[in-house]
Amino acid sequence: MADRAGLRHLLLFLSAASLCCLASGGGSVSTSQDHVKVDENQPVTLSCYFSGFYSPRVEWKFVKGSTTSLVCFDNKITVPPSKPNVNIPSSATIGHRVILTCSEGEGSPPPDYQWYKDGALMPLDPKKNRAFSNSSYTINSKTGELVFDPLTAFDSGEYSCQVNNGVGTAMRSEAIRMEAAELNVGGIVAAVFVTLILLGLLVFGVWFAYTRGYFNRTSKGSATKKVIYSQPSARSDGEFRQTSSFLV
Repeated sequence: MADRAGLRHLLLFLSAASLCCLASGGGSVSTSQDHVKVDENQPVTLSCYFSGFYSPRVEWKFVKGSTTSLVCFDNKITVPPSKPNVNIPSSATIGHRVILTCSEGEGSPPPDYQWYKDGALMPLDPKKNRAFSNSSYTINSKTGELVFDPLTAFDSGEYSCQVNNGVGTAMRSEAIRMEAAELNVGGIVAAVFVTLILLGLLVFGVWFAYTRGYFNRTSKGSATKKVIYSQPSARSDGEFRQTSSFLV
């Protein structure tokens, strides 16, 4: 990281590598240590001094063999992007809104996103490109979303996502095929027909059981006995007197 007085210090975790500090324009650039060796996973401070520049652009770059990578610029650590992760459905329904996503979490600064279909770069505005004019989609180059609204039969193909933040090389995901399928109307009608048949059989079964008395809650031998009480009738003195009677 760098201070505002011109002395640039960069704290890195290195094994064995060489670094260079570059500044555009005329002037002089120097460092107090031409070669630095440090044990792996140990910190090190690298210094860079420059003079004679007006509004200089200071960069730290990592050199390994024939490869040079930007490490620090504008007081910010830069990291090349990693291989992005994508979420692409294997099939989607024509006429619906479909979202494809792409994400990358290691690059610094955050990368821009591009989408490819069948190996061809997809333009941000499909209507301005004859090859994609039959498609209706939008691409968010900052979030990585590819939105079809609606999906068309033309949109079947292999899709991949590429990220690039100006550091190192661009990285692209694996290509995944998405099929744009028609809505299965016949299957839906068949499912509704089968459901109606099953519902009809259920209703018939309930009706049949009811007509056969299976729902009669009165079981044999469980009927309660009724007791009838009658008042005695008036009789003459010579007749047998029954004070009361019970009929069971």
